[in-house]
Amino acid sequence: MSKETEGFSPPQSLTPEELGDTLARLVWESFSDFLTEGESGGLLGELGIALQDGFPVGGKAEEILIFFMWAHTRALQLAFLGRAEGELVRKGLDAFHTAIFEDMVANGTPRSQLPLFEQHVSARYAEYHAAAALSDAHLGRAVARRLAKGRKPSESLGPALTERALEVAKPLRDFLEEVELVP
Repeated sequence: MSKETEGFSPPQSLTPEELGDTLARLVWESFSDFLTEGESGGLLGELGIALQDGFPVGGKAEEILIFFMWAHTRALQLAFLGRAEGELVRKGLDAFHTAIFEDMVANGTPRSQLPLFEQHVSARYAEYHAAAALSDAHLGRAVARRLAKGRKPSESLGPALTERALEVAKPLRDFLEEVELVP
């Protein structure tokens, strides 16, 4: 059991709204863990990401958050592929993104900035989806390029980020496979 699902006993069925709230909480936990875990410190340094009061400076937090949002979105899609009504999955994803955006506003992001952030999310999702369709290695390199913007990422960075995405996605997918989406 991963840190994300440890101590969490989900009901066997969730509404799309409950699923969205659960995923949003798990994204924030993944994001926080990434910033505070010792092994991530090396990745942050390699990416040239400086922390101020434990938080990335210079817009890097947005890119890290989008990466974890994408990993959770992908895990959800794969977990429910062929076993849940597409409309329920879409509603769950909509609830998930709405919960993330509302959390951002509640923590100081001006609501007027959300449309621009949503555009960034959409662009990154398309980029990461296309890269993941080719291979895990392509995904890792795409994420590394985004996070290391302005710097040339090392060869080891892509695999390390791919591993991080898989660390999030595999247990989450296992957890989601035990959940039934209900209206």
